[in-house]
Amino acid sequence: MNISSRVKTRRTEASLGAEREHFDKQQLSSISKAINSTEAPVKEKHARRIILGSHREKGAFTFWSYALGFPLATSSVLSWKFCHVLHKVLRDGHRNVLQDCMRHFSSIVELGQLWGNLHDRYGQLVALYSKLLCTKMKFHNKHAEIPTNLETTDEVLERTAGTDINNVFQLTVEVFDYMDVELKLAETVLRQLNSSIAISTLTSGQCRLSPLIQVIQDCSQLYHFMVKLLFKLHACLPADTLQGHRDRFRDQFQSLKTFFNRAREMMYFKRLIQIPRLPDSPPNFLHAASLAKHVKLVVVIPDEEDGEDDDDDPEPLIDVSDAVSMQAAAPQADIFDQAFGPPNGGFDDRDVQIESLKRDLEMLRAELEKVKAEAQRYITQLKSQINSLEAELEEQRVQKQRALVENEQLRMALEVARRRNTEHESLQSTFIEAEQRAQATEQRYNKLKEKHTELVASHAELLRKSADTVKMLSATQQTQEEVERTKQQLSFEVDRIRQEADMKMEEQKFEMEKLRRELSEKMAEITHIKANLQSSELTSAQVNSTMAALQAEKERLMRSVSEKDSELSSVRQSAQLQQSTVQQEKDKNNKELSELQARLQEKGRQEELLKQRLLDEQFALLQGTVTEAENIIQDAVAKLDDPLHIRCTSSPDYLISRAEVALSSIDKVKKGQADYVKDMKDAGGLLRSLTQFSHSAADTIINGSATAHMAPTDNADRLTENCRSCATECLQYLKELKSKGTLQKADPASIQVIIHKILRLGQELRPKGMDVRQDELGDLVDKEMAATSAAIEEAVRRIDEVMNQARKDTSGIKLEVNERILHCCTDLMKAIRMLVLASTELQKEIVEGGRGAASIKEFYARNSRWTEGLISAAKAVGWGATEMVESADKVVLHTGKYEELIVCSHEIAASTAQLVAASKVKADRHSKRLTVLQQASRLVNEMAAKVVASTRTGQDDLEDKDPMDFSGLSLIKLKKEEMESQVKVLELESQLQNERLRLGDLRKQHYSLAGVPLDQLQLDDGDPSLLVSMSPKFNKPVLMKKPMLAQKPSVLLKSPFK
Repeated sequence: MNISSRVKTRRTEASLGAEREHFDKQQLSSISKAINSTEAPVKEKHARRIILGSHREKGAFTFWSYALGFPLATSSVLSWKFCHVLHKVLRDGHRNVLQDCMRHFSSIVELGQLWGNLHDRYGQLVALYSKLLCTKMKFHNKHAEIPTNLETTDEVLERTAGTDINNVFQLTVEVFDYMDVELKLAETVLRQLNSSIAISTLTSGQCRLSPLIQVIQDCSQLYHFMVKLLFKLHACLPADTLQGHRDRFRDQFQSLKTFFNRAREMMYFKRLIQIPRLPDSPPNFLHAASLAKHVKLVVVIPDEEDGEDDDDDPEPLIDVSDAVSMQAAAPQADIFDQAFGPPNGGFDDRDVQIESLKRDLEMLRAELEKVKAEAQRYITQLKSQINSLEAELEEQRVQKQRALVENEQLRMALEVARRRNTEHESLQSTFIEAEQRAQATEQRYNKLKEKHTELVASHAELLRKSADTVKMLSATQQTQEEVERTKQQLSFEVDRIRQEADMKMEEQKFEMEKLRRELSEKMAEITHIKANLQSSELTSAQVNSTMAALQAEKERLMRSVSEKDSELSSVRQSAQLQQSTVQQEKDKNNKELSELQARLQEKGRQEELLKQRLLDEQFALLQGTVTEAENIIQDAVAKLDDPLHIRCTSSPDYLISRAEVALSSIDKVKKGQADYVKDMKDAGGLLRSLTQFSHSAADTIINGSATAHMAPTDNADRLTENCRSCATECLQYLKELKSKGTLQKADPASIQVIIHKILRLGQELRPKGMDVRQDELGDLVDKEMAATSAAIEEAVRRIDEVMNQARKDTSGIKLEVNERILHCCTDLMKAIRMLVLASTELQKEIVEGGRGAASIKEFYARNSRWTEGLISAAKAVGWGATEMVESADKVVLHTGKYEELIVCSHEIAASTAQLVAASKVKADRHSKRLTVLQQASRLVNEMAAKVVASTRTGQDDLEDKDPMDFSGLSLIKLKKEEMESQVKVLELESQLQNERLRLGDLRKQHYSLAGVPLDQLQLDDGDPSLLVSMSPKFNKPVLMKKPMLAQKPSVLLKSPFK
């Protein structure tokens, strides 16, 4: 390598080093001027230099090397402007800027978390801006085909989405998230401007508004992406699946339209950007033809020359680094020539040609600059013409769209009219059919009614027949008894006849035996005679005559025997005839008895059927009654969850009365159930008791729920739960009554237990101030009002004594402060006395106008709740006056606190307001005494405010406010003092929070003792003014929201980016 080439290499290295040094200085200057803690917008020229620098070095290495040195954790404005510049570099910088920024992704996240945890207005904006930048970086890092400025063609968007519908769905969700963070930042910026009454012409407002230019550019492109992607999704997926996407797009459309309209009205944006107009309504994604009506939003940023400061170097629009390096190399060449002499004894021709070519190149560059400037002007003019033409085209499209919309509306109106006509005709036909159905239903109802009447008549007839059958059965039983008696008589006669026949037979047998004995004796005699005849033949004539006589006697005896036999046969025949007659009579009686028994059995079966039918009908009536009772209970349970029932309220006294009625109805149900189990023919008592029980139980459940709406939370939950349990047990008991198997085992004891619980809860919820009898309320009102007037007069007298004592014991500023406070207290007491007198007069007017013919005591007893409110308010006023005097005495004697006097003033104002409210409830709206009472109330409020103001003024006058001198403390001691102060602040905040909780518990106990339900008083402790109508504590001491933590001092902290 010869000397000439070495010299050229050294020239090149020197020029590159100088150029690099110049570039670094220029970038450092632009970055430091663009990112600072001044509350002013970033100048466009500084941001443009940083962007050109990123294109020159093909990345953002230099930007991040300088940006990491900024103390971003110490200034929210500095962090805000850093995010703004980073946003512009990401949008308009080199494509490699995104990869350089991803290396510092965690630093941006930590910056947003840091300022998001601090209570600073710019800090909130920095947290949102950091989230936006992180979302932007992640989106473009994932979808590298889409540039960071979002300006791309529809073909690139289609290629990025792909053909897989899941990828399109995911890309749509990511674009929605992208748009959400953009709109959230814009909404927060505009809200802060409204809250701080800033306008866009101030630098503080412009500092917040300047990043919204990039937000507008991003939102216009993201809106186009969303429309394209949603139309593509609707072409592939059903409409129901994309309902959430449509709702989310509609919300973002409204937010974007509101943002563009507000930004378009601001003077700051009118000279920097042309904001496009969104259509009146979002696109209809359900009609694919609506895609043709979509117009891509075009944001135009007009070219504007920035005014250059005196300390800024002009920035050329093209790269002239070569010319600068050559100009810097020329003097170096002269120095080299002076030191070593020209090479080869002087310059050669090529050097001369090079010099001439360089000069020509410079001239051509100058001309090129002029041509570029001219071309830039032409481009600007053409852009303006294009914008005007696009605006006209947009107007034509809007008019066309309006015409199409009107045509569509007319067509839809025509279709609606046709549809209404069709619906009218269908409604007419439906109405005719409904009338026919109604007539048929009415006829069917009449038939059913007639059938029911017939069934009732047949039932009555059957009952009558049953009675007749019973009578016939009794007559049949009597006839059977008579037959039995006749049968017994006949059997007795047959036995008697048999006995008589037997007796006659015995007599005849005895006579025959007697005759036979006589005959045997005669035969013996004949034999003896024959023997005598044989032995003696002497007396044959005598014997013959004797034989003849004996033969005659024998014939006579034979005739008598035959006669006796004929008589015996006749007797036997008569006995057999009589026996056959008795048998025939017996058979006839048996046949009649069997017929009567068959008829009796038939009547018995019919009677059993009638009895079973009667039992079935009674049980059916019971089931119908139980079903109706279940419907009543279920309807009552349904009202527990009815939103409209929440407005219903009830008093504990009424709940107690309904619960007692329900308990008595349960006893009746028990008695009716026992009677029905004993005799299931009559269910009337059970039906009547079930009807009363269902209605009383439903009333108890509904009124229990209504009472729970006014009860404290714990009692309300318990009462509601017991009402639900009562309904469950009632339904279970009714379910058991519907079945014959479980009817006898059904027991309402569990219902009684739950209703007793409801009764106890109602007694617990009754107001505690009911220990005074109602007939004593009238006297008690007069006594309390008189006691209140006496307490106020006593308070005025004591204040005068305290003032005289203060004049003796104090002097100077203390005496002046005490006199001012006591004078204000005296005026307040006088105003309260006027208020009490006005309230007394108004009370008399109310009593005279409302009592009618009743006495005053009866009027107070009839309006007991209002009377108790008056008594409570009067007691509170008298107590407040006494407490104020005690507090004033303690303040003058330096043994009390000024805060006690302020609290007493608020308490008196609240008590008088309660008295006015209690008097105003029943007063006539146009009453003059009511106007006087209201004026007195306003005077009391004014005097109470004066007491508070004089107390605070006096407190400020008496307090010593020594200036704090920290000049003698070192940095470590200051830090230690700061930590001790923060510890004390945290301790005081903890004490304040504990006192707030204690105050809340005290108020709850006060409301509980006053008999006011706690759920009407679930108000925030930080807003005591809401308690005007419900509590005498609406003007409590100022205990507002929790104060903010002390702001950290502006000490340079270690940057999280190092």
